[in-house]
Amino acid sequence: MPLRLFNTLTKTKEDFAPIDPKKVRMYVCGPTVYDFAHIGNARPAIVFDLLYRLLRHEYGAEHVTYVRNITDVDDKINARALRDFPALPLNDAIRKVTETTEAQYHADADALGCLRPDHEPRATAFIPDMVKLIAQLLARGHAYEAGGEVLFDTQSMPDYGRLSGRRLDEQQAGARIEVDAHKKHAHDFVLWKQSADNEPGWTSPWGRGRPGWHIECSAMSAAYLDKTFDIHGGGLDLIFPHHENEIAQSRCAHGTDVMANVWMHNGFLQVEGEKMSKSLGNFVTIRQLLTEWNGFKWPGAVARFAMLMTHYRQPINWSLQRLEEAAIALDSFRHFSMEDEDVLPSQAVIEALSDDLNTPLAIAELHKLLEEAKKPIQQVGGAASVLWATCKFLGLDLEEVNLNRLFRAARDAVSDEDIHRAIEARKAARTAKNFAESDRIRDELLAKGIVLKDGPQGTTWEVKR
Repeated sequence: MPLRLFNTLTKTKEDFAPIDPKKVRMYVCGPTVYDFAHIGNARPAIVFDLLYRLLRHEYGAEHVTYVRNITDVDDKINARALRDFPALPLNDAIRKVTETTEAQYHADADALGCLRPDHEPRATAFIPDMVKLIAQLLARGHAYEAGGEVLFDTQSMPDYGRLSGRRLDEQQAGARIEVDAHKKHAHDFVLWKQSADNEPGWTSPWGRGRPGWHIECSAMSAAYLDKTFDIHGGGLDLIFPHHENEIAQSRCAHGTDVMANVWMHNGFLQVEGEKMSKSLGNFVTIRQLLTEWNGFKWPGAVARFAMLMTHYRQPINWSLQRLEEAAIALDSFRHFSMEDEDVLPSQAVIEALSDDLNTPLAIAELHKLLEEAKKPIQQVGGAASVLWATCKFLGLDLEEVNLNRLFRAARDAVSDEDIHRAIEARKAARTAKNFAESDRIRDELLAKGIVLKDGPQGTTWEVKR
């Protein structure tokens, strides 16, 4: 079955045909390194890691190049450096923030079973490339200097907005569009901006300054993958303005028809049915998930499998129930699989993934393998071995997942006295008809592996298995 991928640019699912089958090239927008990555950031890391694994399987690892950038120049980084290291010189403080955060990101991505990309360029190492790209845009009449900045002229590109479907003539300046006096058009965007003395900056033909956000990906993708490459990926939130503006810069600077042939975007993530937000108190980092969330220390394989349970283009509702379902499934896979390095992954799973990374279908095939693996007589190379090989191919470390260990660790964190106090508090809440508080106490205990049972003789509890 040929690999088919949904292309955001054409809004259709297409057969994937690399420009050069011996040089398949993919670029994915990576982290801005100023804080711990949240579970929304985990989704593109896992989705495009899975695609990377599939491409390596189809074309050979030596013929696939995966680039994911590190954004280490950004106003949020500057603010974090000034907040956390006020006594250090700014450049030293910035370096400390970015190096520490990059190491945190790598540790989290490793725990989620993600392979390291072939290249992870840092934006600050490619400032000369960005300056050169901006100069090309100016020379070709696609950029202009105004107000101490260099800006891209969106009106100079007839089909600007093709990726997102946003036509400039339909977008009027107003309440939702910020218009700066020095811009020719409301949607023109910054390529280079001036830096104050207390901000990082580099010399350029337009004075000491720093690049805009979008130009870095255009410069780094061209440096590693050429002016036109096969696949560009990222989250749905990056379609506009980031990816739209990448396309504009790259095409207009290089005079090409496309920047990447296929554009892929993963869907959004909610937590327990609500948009993840610090103000709502449901903001979850990958590190929190791995160390303690809802009473459990979730293995990275469980988080990865929970992500894969939903097709990458669909929204995910991140919940305790989803993680529990993932843990139960993986524990079963571990119990009935058989390690065998010589066995290939399931062809049915490969075919499911070849249909635009259809992970729900792939997981259904895993469960079929599980049923075969449960049969009493297992031969070497049989279903149990294929199950193990397929989970390994998917980046799932089954040895991490043990339900008894997972629930025991949560249970051990709660004393009998804590449980009895919670039961009494819940009883009081029910007497006062405060059912919201009663439900909260019950759910809090459930998250720690304690199940309450109401009966004629009162409330009893047991450890969840």
